[in-house]
Amino acid sequence: MTRQRNDNHSTEFGLWLREQAEIDSKLGFIATNVDYVWHNYKTGDWMLLEEKRHNGGVARWQRELFDLLDGVCKTHPKYRGFFVIRFEHTSPADGKIFINGNVVTCEDFLRFLRFEYAPSVEEKPPF
Repeated sequence: MTRQRNDNHSTEFGLWLREQAEIDSKLGFIATNVDYVWHNYKTGDWMLLEEKRHNGGVARWQRELFDLLDGVCKTHPKYRGFFVIRFEHTSPADGKIFINGNVVTCEDFLRFLRFEYAPSVEEKPPF
C-alpha cells in the first residue's frame, strides 16, 4: 500500500495521489521529487540537488530514480551533476554540511553553489 506522508509538507495533489488505489505503490507506481534544479542563467551551468535534513538518507527506490535521472541529464554539456546535500540539523546555519557524504565548510558550500567548487570523482552521490 502507498505509504502516507508523516509530515505536513504535501500539496493537495500529493495527498490525492496517495489515496488512489488504481495507482498504488504495490502496482509499481512511485513518485519522488528533486528538491532543487540549481541554475546560473548567465553561464548556463546547472545541477540537481536533493536536500536531506537531520542526517537523513536517500531511500533505495529514490536512489534508483535519481540514478536514472542523472544518467539522462549527463548528455547536456552544462550539466554539473546530481548531488545529495545533507544537513546535520536543518540548514548550513545550524550544523555540519555534507555534499555527497563529504563534510564541507559553509564557504566551500557557497563556492559549490557558485559552480566554483566541484567534488572530485571519488565524491559521487551516495546513490
